[in-house]
Amino acid sequence: MKRSAHEFVVLLAASTLACGYTTQIPESAGAERPNIVLVMTDDQGYGDFGFAGNPVIQTPHLDALAAQSAHVERFYVSPVCTPTRASLMTGRYNYRTRAIDTYIGRAMMEPDEVTIAEMLRDAGYATGIFGKWHLGDNYPLRAMDQGFEETLVHRGGGIGQPSDPPGGEGRYTDAVLFRNGTREETTGYCTDVYFDAAFEFMEQAAAEGRPFFAYVPTNAPHGPFHDVPEDRLEHYRQTDLTAALPDPGQVSEQILDRLARSYAMISNIDENVGRLMARLEALGVADNTLLVFLVDNGPDRDRYNAGLRGRKGTVFEGGIRSPLLARWPDRLPAGGEPVDRIAAHIDIAPTLLDAAGVEAPAGLHLDGRSLLGLLAGDVDTATWPDRTLYLQFHRGNEPIPLHSFAAVGQRYKLVHPSPRGEGDWNGELALELYDLETDPGESVNLIAEQPDVAAGMRDAYLAWFEDVSSTRPDNYAPPRIVVGTDQEPVTVLTRQDWRRITDDQGWRPTSRGRWLLSAKQDTTFDIEVRLVAGSAGPVLLEVGDRTHRRDLASGQGTAIFEGVTVSAGDFALSAAAGEGEERRGAHQVVLRLRR
Repeated sequence: MKRSAHEFVVLLAASTLACGYTTQIPESAGAERPNIVLVMTDDQGYGDFGFAGNPVIQTPHLDALAAQSAHVERFYVSPVCTPTRASLMTGRYNYRTRAIDTYIGRAMMEPDEVTIAEMLRDAGYATGIFGKWHLGDNYPLRAMDQGFEETLVHRGGGIGQPSDPPGGEGRYTDAVLFRNGTREETTGYCTDVYFDAAFEFMEQAAAEGRPFFAYVPTNAPHGPFHDVPEDRLEHYRQTDLTAALPDPGQVSEQILDRLARSYAMISNIDENVGRLMARLEALGVADNTLLVFLVDNGPDRDRYNAGLRGRKGTVFEGGIRSPLLARWPDRLPAGGEPVDRIAAHIDIAPTLLDAAGVEAPAGLHLDGRSLLGLLAGDVDTATWPDRTLYLQFHRGNEPIPLHSFAAVGQRYKLVHPSPRGEGDWNGELALELYDLETDPGESVNLIAEQPDVAAGMRDAYLAWFEDVSSTRPDNYAPPRIVVGTDQEPVTVLTRQDWRRITDDQGWRPTSRGRWLLSAKQDTTFDIEVRLVAGSAGPVLLEVGDRTHRRDLASGQGTAIFEGVTVSAGDFALSAAAGEGEERRGAHQVVLRLRR
């Protein structure tokens, strides 16, 4: 078991979790449990599909999947990556999980959260992830620590970020990935590599007679955009893309090139979804496989979005709506009228558990509910209880009530679209209210005409915020990376997970930060400090209350500190080169456990 009953009570008592972690398998769960494949793309918007009415994009396989699937008309995700992923994995609002932002130590999920991978694994499923995890790069936060038996992932929030390994910076083609924690040089375009690895995993599980859960969260079409499938890029370069832009009258070559690159990656995803469906057929498991497809947030730039307002990072519909496609020929009807009840990422884990015939651990609080009956047409939507969904995101170490939030009901939506930057918004609170039944584009603000509706939704939101903010003591303190373990004898710390010291966004050459770590016992490390370009002067390594210094020769890119001792317990580590205002924080720090 992952945790004891005592630990479960102490850590999650505020959420009424009162007993140990034991996955329940009903007696009715037999050998014919479905396989599950969950595909989620990164920064692909609601309108980036042929079936959504996009006039120029080519997604024939996803269009076919939509025609073969049950789907939800109004399905919601968070405005950005990590919050959606935390909710997807746990069935809980991400504010309960400590994963509140996308970087600088705010994108690490509390390791004591119970993931869908853990629950399915403990019920006998083979579990694998292939692509983007983005919930922590080090023990005990990695996907391989959180229920996935087979992992092939990149680090951080995307390839091309400070978490890239040396030699693999920004490479989508022949990317450097990590298989079960070990560096692996891959061959081919990253999205193709993820799907190929998933196919091998599925074949192996089928050969062993195990049902499988394959999670394929691609990092495409997220940037950078320098490395995209060339054949698809050439197609879109020869296509008139202006119809897919909000203001075709003011279009530059740069905008068109960026759009072509995004669409090239999406068409490559589409081709891989086609390969996936063909592979399931070849394995003879397509009819009894639940294939779910969604996106993690809105598009990263303004482009065709099926009439929805906003984009990634906003709490307007265009930033938080996703298609939800679910194909399971043995159980779900194909096509037909979409489910008209609102649903969200928190519902995916309960739905997958329901499909697998697996009960959540006793006492585990799930915010979501199973959509299986709705998707199958077994539930009369008139009897489905009304509810309000809550989506919020802004930068900062802690969420701020009423800042950049949306409360979405079946008809009305209350939103405060304050800028997502850190700190409070400037100016007065300016709530907006929309009737999504008549105004899905959010063009007519009804706040003056419907004050009672707005007041009720605001009060409900504030109660929700208080609830999720009191899930555990020190709710928004980040989890600590545990170093010096057999599970991860070499720990690579990157700017993805440091807590910044300087007052900037944390990734500039002159940025500095500290990592919050923990050692289970007295430990000795050899520590390598990898420096950013342009670093000069002495290198200072601060470990707890001790400071170590190394002089830096001209052109030297690393500094080595041997035999650094650490006492058991929590401590902070930071490293920087130079003196005064010219100090530059380390690019990465590597701790190698001395045996």
